[in-house]
Amino acid sequence: MSTNKYGTMRKNFGSKTWLYPMPVFIVAAYDAAGNANAMTAAWGGIYTDDKIGICLSEGHKTTKNILETKAFTVSIATASQITPCDYIGIVSGNKVADKLTRAGFHAVKAEYVNAPLIEELPMAVECEFVSYEEESNFLVGRIVNVSADESILTNGNIDPAKLQPVTYDPVNYKYMTLGAVAGKAFSEGKALKE
Repeated sequence: MSTNKYGTMRKNFGSKTWLYPMPVFIVAAYDAAGNANAMTAAWGGIYTDDKIGICLSEGHKTTKNILETKAFTVSIATASQITPCDYIGIVSGNKVADKLTRAGFHAVKAEYVNAPLIEELPMAVECEFVSYEEESNFLVGRIVNVSADESILTNGNIDPAKLQPVTYDPVNYKYMTLGAVAGKAFSEGKALKE
């Protein structure tokens, strides 16, 4: 522990995979026979201007499917669907072939890639496979399309208050909803400019 200039203590935790907010992704792909599978993933985000990157170990059924079919979708987990979103993260598609059905999810083919969209999750990113690094388990996909159900739109744009995306708390093992607006991006800092 060390004391900072404000007189409070700062505790050091060492090397951890802790970051806030950490998105909760539902990654879905078809296998070679056209069967849909999905899993919950938290270690990911925008990789470059048109790419998404996610750490997925190669033992997952979904990872195998992506490597086979070269396409996947990334849906945003929502507060209203947290139980099925968590379920598909704790049950393996290698052992439970119908886990999407058991979760109460319905898969339909995405419009722009050969991968499933989950109807109950109102926002998704459709991706073409770019690369997978076995050593780091890092998957990269090129974003082809973002789709959103009209129920989460306000003035034609995605409304986070309607989407109700959740974030993963890796320290306390909880899902959290995002909070209130803290400020306007690219505007608040103008008060400090000369």
